[in-house]
Amino acid sequence: MRLPALPAACLAVFLAAGVPASAQVAIVTSEEPAVPLRVAPPGAATTPVAAAAIGEASESVMPLLADPSALLPLAGQPTPVGTSPAPTLAFEYSEGYRQRAKIHKIASFTTIPIFATEAILGQSLYSNPTEGKRSAHVAVSAVLGGLFAVNTFTGVWNLLEARKDPHFGKKKWAHALLMMGADVGFLGAAALAPESEHGTYSDSRDAHRAVAISAIAMATTGYLIMLFGN
Repeated sequence: MRLPALPAACLAVFLAAGVPASAQVAIVTSEEPAVPLRVAPPGAATTPVAAAAIGEASESVMPLLADPSALLPLAGQPTPVGTSPAPTLAFEYSEGYRQRAKIHKIASFTTIPIFATEAILGQSLYSNPTEGKRSAHVAVSAVLGGLFAVNTFTGVWNLLEARKDPHFGKKKWAHALLMMGADVGFLGAAALAPESEHGTYSDSRDAHRAVAISAIAMATTGYLIMLFGN
């Protein structure tokens, strides 16, 4: 009965001593954690394993930024073409246009005071007709007709050249139409002019006066459009 007690005592001593602590630490640290590591927030301390995981995630999320060649069009696909309109070329005017425009401008500035003179003489002749006022009125009308002939010639010629200009604005068209209407008005006023200062018919002076004032108003409006709107 004493011989079996010796092996039992040795086993008890061995179990009491246990496994060394160094072996336990080695076994624990050699195992990988079962739960995946989470990406640490910016500024937090990370382990080498966590840093490697963050780097792999960044490369998988942003492949285009990591590889600039991925932004280029694939082989066989057409390259995108811009849809912006081509710039408009500047319209080149001739030297003759510039000379006619200068003459047209000088004649226009000269015409404005002639308008005022003709209006004053016409009103005075209408209210208190005399032969001297009638002669002065006819002379000023002749000067006004000459200036309008020069402006019509130069203006129409330049209009034909400038109509192809893509930047030819609506104000110039309005000026041209008003001046053409004034031409027709002055021709009508001359045709309605009475043969004497008192007029051949009772309504001849009234019609002549109304048409002349309308023509002057249209011409003045056309001048002001080009003077302040050009």
